[in-house]
Amino acid sequence: VHSAGVIRLVLLFVTLLVPRGHGQCPPMGQSHDLQLHSSLAGERLPRHKCGNQKSCPQNYFAFKIISGAANVVGPSICFEDLVLMSSVKNNIGRGLNIALVNETVKQGTPSWHHSDTFLPSFRMNDKVRAYFTELGSSHVGELGFRDNWVFLGAKGLMNKSPFEKHIKNDQETNKYEGWPELLEMEGCAPRKMD
Repeated sequence: VHSAGVIRLVLLFVTLLVPRGHGQCPPMGQSHDLQLHSSLAGERLPRHKCGNQKSCPQNYFAFKIISGAANVVGPSICFEDLVLMSSVKNNIGRGLNIALVNETVKQGTPSWHHSDTFLPSFRMNDKVRAYFTELGSSHVGELGFRDNWVFLGAKGLMNKSPFEKHIKNDQETNKYEGWPELLEMEGCAPRKMD
């Protein structure tokens, strides 16, 4: 039982696949082309949390999750304009990269936990996959070697999460040699998901 004014939320962000320390990319939400274009036009584009295309309404969290590409561009996770994981922060690795935002978020600073435990997606047992399913994943059962997957779920979610993307590792369709293309997902997650 929680007090009425306190919203408790558990969000799970998952990015998959990119070995630590390979390559760098522009900081979250920045594109050199966009900066050049806006500078030439003399316009200042509005800035939204996590560099998203739109602002989020009140009672929603802004997020952006990027899976990474091959072993060149690392995954990154931004939540409420705070980069939780990235190559620049040097807190990503191979396998599942998970940021757990737990309890009450105060003043845009979530408490989160990062573990260096390496677990490839194709070695997850049924119990681990069941946890992700309980958080709203509909693709966790399909994950295989070098697949790209981004997911945002919530504890106690009764339906599938609308925030999930998955690309299979397929030699016929891979964008990079032996690796599928990068996945990027941004949006606004309700503070309380039912």
